Amino acid sequence: MSNKGEAPVGVTLIGEGTAPGVVRTVTSGRVAVDTGDRIEVYDQQAFLGGARSALYAVCLPPKTKATLAPDGSIIMAEGAAIRAVDADGSTRWTLPHDPWHGGDRAPRAPGFPAVAPDGTLVSVLAPTLVDDDSRAVLVYDEPRVRYGADTLLLLDTASGAIRARRPVASVASGVTQHWQPDGATLVLSCWTAWASWSTWWIDPHTDDVALRGQTRMREVSGSLPASDRVLTIRRAESMTYQDDRDELALHEATTGDQVALFDLEELATDPDYDEFDDAYVLDSDHVLVTGKLNPQGRTPETCHWLLQAATLQPLGRLHYPAPVGMDVIPLGDGTWLTRHDGQLRHWALA
Repeated sequence: MSNKGEAPVGVTLIGEGTAPGVVRTVTSGRVAVDTGDRIEVYDQQAFLGGARSALYAVCLPPKTKATLAPDGSIIMAEGAAIRAVDADGSTRWTLPHDPWHGGDRAPRAPGFPAVAPDGTLVSVLAPTLVDDDSRAVLVYDEPRVRYGADTLLLLDTASGAIRARRPVASVASGVTQHWQPDGATLVLSCWTAWASWSTWWIDPHTDDVALRGQTRMREVSGSLPASDRVLTIRRAESMTYQDDRDELALHEATTGDQVALFDLEELATDPDYDEFDDAYVLDSDHVLVTGKLNPQGRTPETCHWLLQAATLQPLGRLHYPAPVGMDVIPLGDGTWLTRHDGQLRHWALA
């Protein structure tokens, strides 16, 4: 193991309290929390101070993935539609689409809508059913249904009108989206069964939503503030022979060209069994990586590591004074939240 990866990094507990659910979105001074059957919206400062009196709440249909927009509306990705709901619970607009593949379960969206930084556009992925067998892609859990390539839609947040669309080479079971802070680039990652992740760098301000770059096997994780760098993570999937790698990479934000790479195996005690879960940008200087060490003969252990953002070199392992899980919510100011057994904790670097 890398000595740097083992160096202890201190953290400070800023505050804690019970977690009403999973924090989904932090934007415009508000926090959206998913309780399972509804989205609760809180004032950010009051929430971090321990207050649990919601400004408002909106009910969620089962398996819906919802994102809080800067104007306070909730954008919902459902099994066969995209919907915008205002703070009073009224539906602003609905855009039906073909149902997502679900196999023996109800169709459900594979990822969350992503709202542009200025709040004017929302990007969503929609499935496409086709009649022509030659255009159909086999979906492993629904062999009787013909799916074509998914379609990226850019919608007007206020009206739901389609501003642009583009087919992408995926039949996604997982979707992650990230807008650059200046809104100039949208990075879309889609996971397709037997094909892993495909990630596209997209110009959202052209009629055909022009592709600027593409990479495979990597999922977008965020971008470095005040920088032209995007962070991705690659997880070991054994897709090909001797290709079982966990890596972090930095990419040029516009084209997707790789500019830095770090092999996460340097953090592992047993590369054959240790697992890496996700990566989070804390601020312009720091990236946090979560994972699980599985030393043979000992209890598995959840770990968080701190890396230099500009070089992806390890600074050490975070030493918390309280238990943490894999859930990490960066707040954009260098601090972050964790969840563990119903407890939500707010941390900063010591």
